[in-house]
Amino acid sequence: MKKALKIGGIFIGFVILILAVIPFLFQDKLVALVKETVNNNINAKFEFSDANLSLLSSFPKASVTLNDVLITNFEPFEGDTLAYVKDVQLKLKITEVFKAANSQLNINSFTIDNAKVNILVDEKGNANYDITKKTTTSSSTENNNETASSFSLSLQSYAINNSSLLYSDKQGKMHVELNEFNHSGSGDFSQKITELDTQTTTSILFEKDGSVYVNNQHLDLAAILELDLENSKYSFLKNEAHINQLPLIFDGYVQLLENETQEIHLNFKTPSSEFKNFLALLPETYAKNISDVKTTGNFDVKGKIDGKVTANTIPTIDVTITSDNASFKYPSLPKSVQNIAINTQIKNTTGNIDDTFLAINKLAFNIDKNKFSGNARISNLTKNPYVNATVNGKIDLADIKKVYPVELENELSGIITANLTSSFDMDAVQNNKYQRIKNNGNIEINNFLFDGDAMANSLKIHNAKVDFAPSKISLTNFDAITGTSDLKATGTLNNFLGFILSDKKLQGNFTLNSSTFKVSDFMTADVTNSEKKETPSEENKKEEKLKIPAFLDCVVKANAKEVYYDLYKLNNVSGTLILKDETATLKDVNGNMFGGNIALNGAVNTQKETPVFNMTLGVKSFDIAQSFTNIELFKSLAPIATILNGELNTNINLSGKLKDDFTPNLASLSGKALAEILATNIDPQNSKALSLLDNKLNFIDLKKLNLKNLKTNLSFEEGKVNVKPFNLKYNDIDITVAGSHSFDELMNYNATFNVPAKYLGKEVTGLLAKVGNNQQNTTVPVTANFSGSFSQPNLKTDLSDAVTKLTTSLIENQKNKLINNTLGNILGGKKSDEKSSATDTNSGDKTVNKVKDVLGGLFDKKKKDTTKKK
Repeated sequence: MKKALKIGGIFIGFVILILAVIPFLFQDKLVALVKETVNNNINAKFEFSDANLSLLSSFPKASVTLNDVLITNFEPFEGDTLAYVKDVQLKLKITEVFKAANSQLNINSFTIDNAKVNILVDEKGNANYDITKKTTTSSSTENNNETASSFSLSLQSYAINNSSLLYSDKQGKMHVELNEFNHSGSGDFSQKITELDTQTTTSILFEKDGSVYVNNQHLDLAAILELDLENSKYSFLKNEAHINQLPLIFDGYVQLLENETQEIHLNFKTPSSEFKNFLALLPETYAKNISDVKTTGNFDVKGKIDGKVTANTIPTIDVTITSDNASFKYPSLPKSVQNIAINTQIKNTTGNIDDTFLAINKLAFNIDKNKFSGNARISNLTKNPYVNATVNGKIDLADIKKVYPVELENELSGIITANLTSSFDMDAVQNNKYQRIKNNGNIEINNFLFDGDAMANSLKIHNAKVDFAPSKISLTNFDAITGTSDLKATGTLNNFLGFILSDKKLQGNFTLNSSTFKVSDFMTADVTNSEKKETPSEENKKEEKLKIPAFLDCVVKANAKEVYYDLYKLNNVSGTLILKDETATLKDVNGNMFGGNIALNGAVNTQKETPVFNMTLGVKSFDIAQSFTNIELFKSLAPIATILNGELNTNINLSGKLKDDFTPNLASLSGKALAEILATNIDPQNSKALSLLDNKLNFIDLKKLNLKNLKTNLSFEEGKVNVKPFNLKYNDIDITVAGSHSFDELMNYNATFNVPAKYLGKEVTGLLAKVGNNQQNTTVPVTANFSGSFSQPNLKTDLSDAVTKLTTSLIENQKNKLINNTLGNILGGKKSDEKSSATDTNSGDKTVNKVKDVLGGLFDKKKKDTTKKK
């Protein structure tokens, strides 16, 4: 007996050893088998990063695990990923592992974890999921070097966990997303007729023609299906679904027929009729916990789908949603909704998809004394929906949060009173075909408050009224405030329904009057940094970029008593503002500032990450001191102007980039300017550069410099201002100035003074007379060069060169005169007098020295020596 047990133990140990070793011996074969089996049956590339075969973990079954499974499409979706699965696990009998690739594979269970499936249909109707190889004849198989697959599959249970599916149909303009998808089923798929027990949970997003019909609704379905695989018929035996928290029970079947048609017979309804079913239909995020909500009245949903799905038809549809004399109140909220009445139908009686319509025959409710009622019919749902609606009643927006536990993203309050009928089709709305849009009635808004990302400040509308007529929509009154800006407007709206019902822009023409208008109040704050941390600091503050709202497409003729742009204030402003495509265009804008007038034409564009501008400014009679002190642009164009007092005319054309606060980025500016000084005086002590010059010159008083009617041209680009030569005059001294400076105040300027001889003193004029020069026509050009910065300037003059040139000229003239005199005496028969010659030579040297002394004194204002020799 002991021997037998010992032999048995050895045998069992040997079997375990074999089961442990076999996976290592056959794992490569397994990998090849799986890849060959799948790739032989699909027109796509199937691959995975790793495979693992275990005979012990789920003994007596084998366990096969594939990691990072990837299915990639061939043409016409070449390179697109159809599916990616993190892990796939199969459990099957050990004998199944050793079967040939074209044999039936019997799988006990099949599990998919973390899958992402991307189903695409292009404009031509090609589908990327259609990858199954078609069965071919043996002759064609030989020609194509392929083997016709006889592969078949038997499966008992399966599960798909934590996966997502995206379906995008460009031809049908349809988009579906299933997220957090979990589905499991069990049954014997090898039988002709079997029952499949399934559990499904997911959230659904459904879009059609750009409109969202189902927005992340939660679905929970427990269903027992009868599968007649031979006849492709799938019957619902026992089922209960939850759409959000709304329960539905249903029965019927779906059968796949020839020619890609389907036959559908389904009936569904709510198992109870209490009004909580209505609240349960809403997403739980909004409806919250409805278990404690007090309700009265009923809410019923019944539906029937019956018929065939073909290329041209759909089943008939009859869905009704009704409620009578209902109410609800959340225990934590102060108010309730009373007298709720709902009568809605979704119908199609012909099977023609274009005949599907939605009829809201009645929708009514009361909140306190405010009553609301309406009805609507929407037909031609799938192509160009046609809407016929009536709205009548009053709603206090502040009551929404008092009756329903909704968390609004934006603050909202105000009273809306509506008495309106409207009929239109969506194509007319989206393409501004106003002749097909019929409106009649009005909407009035009082004490409206809106605060959202679309605006920089809260919008408070004291009163607004819109009148709807068949031919136009008129804004007959608009009295509002945002930030510190007050607005009173009238005008016409061209695309109000397009703005409300679709993604169209708000179009209109308006006349706007304002007492105070701040440009920054209308700029969208675009937060680019992460949320501010607890400790406030400059590094942690949100960086905001101002944006012109993209939804505006308006022309505004404006008049404002006061307009503020950044730190600048303008009075009595009028002009036209055009807002379109995130661009503000200013046209014929005029206003008063700095004691004069300014005219603006140009545009500010905020479409790109960095806003840009292109502007023409016309300035008349600006106070120079005020404008050059307060306007950063003016200070940068002409820093020297801070020493001037008087008036200025200028025309400036400039373009460049704007900083986040909408002030110009000076380093990016390019353009030109023509400046004219009307009348002014100068204070050189306010400029370090001119103070240096004033201390060097004793023949000129800069305070008496004549700048009247001075004109100069400037150009600027890449952070540098170039000043073309312009002329000044001080008495009869001509001065020419030219040069450039950068916006960081580094300068390089030259001032050339043509100094008449009469300013050189009696001794020099006398010497000039001796050499025969006309001192009235003789000038000495002296150039002063300014470098460094305006705050720390450097001044150099060519004084020594000017002295040397004049000295050389006088010496040469004197020598020539002496030579001529000597030659004249010799030729005239006179003897040379040695004493006279020596005297003349000494006289020439003295002349030179005197000229040097005089010119040196001209350019160095030294105090006179008042001491007397004792």
